[in-house]
Amino acid sequence: MYDPEELAAIREAKESWEAGTYGETVDRFGERKEAFTTDTGGQEVDPLYTPADIADHDYREDVGNPAEEPYTRGVYSTMHRGRLWTMRQYAGMGTAAETNERFNYLIDEGSSGLSMAFDLPTQMGYDSDAAMAEGEVGRSGVAIDTLDDFETVFDGIPLDEVSTSMTINAPAAVLLAMYVAMGDEQGVPREELRGTIQNDIMKEYIARNLYIYPPKDSMRLITDVFDFCAGEVPSFNTISISGYHIREAGSTAAQEVAFTLGDGIEYVQAAIDAGLDVDEFAPQLSFFFNAHNNIFEEAAKFRAARRMWAQIMEERFGAENPKSKQLKFHTQTGGSTLTAQQIENNVVRVSYQALAAVLGGTQSLHTNGKDEALALPTEKSVRTALRTQQILAHESGAADTIDPLAGSYYVESLTDGIEEEAFEILEEVDRRGGMLEAVESQWVQRQIQDVAFERQREIEEGERIIVGVNEFEVDEEPEMDLEEVDPEQEQNQRERLQEVKADRDGDAVEDALASIREAARGTENVMPHVVDAVKAYATVQEISDVFRDEFGEYQPGR
Repeated sequence: MYDPEELAAIREAKESWEAGTYGETVDRFGERKEAFTTDTGGQEVDPLYTPADIADHDYREDVGNPAEEPYTRGVYSTMHRGRLWTMRQYAGMGTAAETNERFNYLIDEGSSGLSMAFDLPTQMGYDSDAAMAEGEVGRSGVAIDTLDDFETVFDGIPLDEVSTSMTINAPAAVLLAMYVAMGDEQGVPREELRGTIQNDIMKEYIARNLYIYPPKDSMRLITDVFDFCAGEVPSFNTISISGYHIREAGSTAAQEVAFTLGDGIEYVQAAIDAGLDVDEFAPQLSFFFNAHNNIFEEAAKFRAARRMWAQIMEERFGAENPKSKQLKFHTQTGGSTLTAQQIENNVVRVSYQALAAVLGGTQSLHTNGKDEALALPTEKSVRTALRTQQILAHESGAADTIDPLAGSYYVESLTDGIEEEAFEILEEVDRRGGMLEAVESQWVQRQIQDVAFERQREIEEGERIIVGVNEFEVDEEPEMDLEEVDPEQEQNQRERLQEVKADRDGDAVEDALASIREAARGTENVMPHVVDAVKAYATVQEISDVFRDEFGEYQPGR
């Protein structure tokens, strides 16, 4: 990009500045820290960046234009100038009726996409009347037992006009089947259904532990979803390969990218091994990243991830369809960065994180409510979080030009650094036999735990300032209006489930479950049978138990 003689002159001028103008000032007054690093300590931050820091850049090969390889600057030609990112707000209140009310509220307030949270029993494939569900029904999200609950959640919400993201993993096939069944009920052609199913079991083994089946069998369900959706629901993202929870567990930005793309490699290979054509299913893959407080590191992370995925898909899997190489992603602001102390400060944190996501070219965005360190967000805090996105979109100017940080010596250097470190991690993963082997041996988990431990040590020893926690503290705690779950909801949900079971055709349910069992034992795609089962009002647990019987349950270390 630069003439060699000019670069030599720039380097010489910087060395002179460091020894003179800068160095003399530092000698006299010092600096705020002995060393500056990016947010997770992954890269040292120099006092000044110049063209010499990106001397090896070739604009067309390393940066390029939007919608053209290597996609560093974005996967669409107009990006946010053509259409703003989808504004999602995570919602899933205790009951289906409450969730429907919150969804309608969000739509009325200008949300352009729905993001559905499920309670723990649903995420683990248990019904609300199971002993394992006691005390957890409706607490971390909405309780879904049968299609009847879905019908209530989406009552009055036309599925051909909204995009819905569902944060569900181990029983993802069941919840996707319910969404497809709802679309059929509403008369919406399946090809018009839009949204995303998280469906990312690898990150459960790594970070969240909400798994049910062993990895091989979980991969079978995931690839069946890929195959089914490629033919039946082509506008639906079949997986949201999630770095969000990896970052929440304590990883660095580079680890988040590396382990997330590593999971993506594992899913693509599993689908190819199952006989699927990469260019048939890969365009429906999507990703889910975290956004933390360091604006420049986060924007660079997103740019690096796009460039890496294009290279991986072409060189590793021979993808030819441009859409197979385009990394499309959703972003959520960092839940682990929110503090219970001085929760108003969380509004500021979320704003900066949202800015980083937009500058990095996200396709959709969820902004956390200020009170999510303590409870599900209240209606008021959800509105503030949504307004944060709307102000960013319409008042800040951040969405008016494409990839506005491109060409910054600092940001381009950060992008290169994250990419280099992430590829080094992926090389180590390959040496260990791939992500599945690296996860089952606990190597990935240990890498993240080491970083999390060091970060906590820095906070406790005051090396890392968290405003309101270890600096700038206040004695008084303001009164907070927190969302609470009515304890009677659990019993009401159980009664509702019993009514559905009493009214349904029991023989139809048994026949549908038997069809799922037969497909699971063989090689036939299970998804059409799961759709039939949910239409017969088979429950989440009844279907999940069929898979439990056939696949077993995963026991780490065994």
